[in-house]
Amino acid sequence: MRWTRSVTAENALPGRSRPILTGVVYHEVFGTPLEPVPSGPEVAYVALGCFWGAEKLFWGVPGVISTAVGYQGGFTPNPTYEEVCSGMTGHAETVRVVFDPATVSYRDLLKVFFENHDPTQGDRQGNDIGTQYRSAIFPVSEEQRAAAGEVRDAFQAELSGHGYGAITTTIAPGALPPFYLAERYHQQYLDKNPNGYCPVHATGVTCNAG
Repeated sequence: MRWTRSVTAENALPGRSRPILTGVVYHEVFGTPLEPVPSGPEVAYVALGCFWGAEKLFWGVPGVISTAVGYQGGFTPNPTYEEVCSGMTGHAETVRVVFDPATVSYRDLLKVFFENHDPTQGDRQGNDIGTQYRSAIFPVSEEQRAAAGEVRDAFQAELSGHGYGAITTTIAPGALPPFYLAERYHQQYLDKNPNGYCPVHATGVTCNAG
């Protein structure tokens, strides 16, 4: 059973009070702890399909100093991967990107986001079907929210010119929803499993938003 838009806080899976990822976990590429998030750099949260390949995209961007994968945008607290895949949590597979804005801007990261998946597919990316694979942006501030809308609209013009339909990417309103770290084996999965399956469903269209 896959989650549909009728899932609410009342009928979502109950989850649990404790995080599923415990103890000190170090980033496989950067060698730094995933928690706590450094207070100086900025943070972005984006969902663009399978989070294994999405995370790898971002840890290779100059100026990105940490990444992590988790679940966001739904109702179930501290869900497991199996619960998210059941479709009854409302969460999307999400990448948390910690970055130095002096080296890479939030808009630059949005360009990476939009160029490396198909944001017109709705609740899927390729053969990965379900709302956990939806395209979404979770801004941490009104400045990020405004930038996300501007870059999305600019990319829509580019996509339309190449024959694509409407962007289905959601930009979360209001306060940042909780981000729940995924299990240890999901973190930097493609560094630990370089031959792992996780295709990137890019459209090949360049995002020229400034």
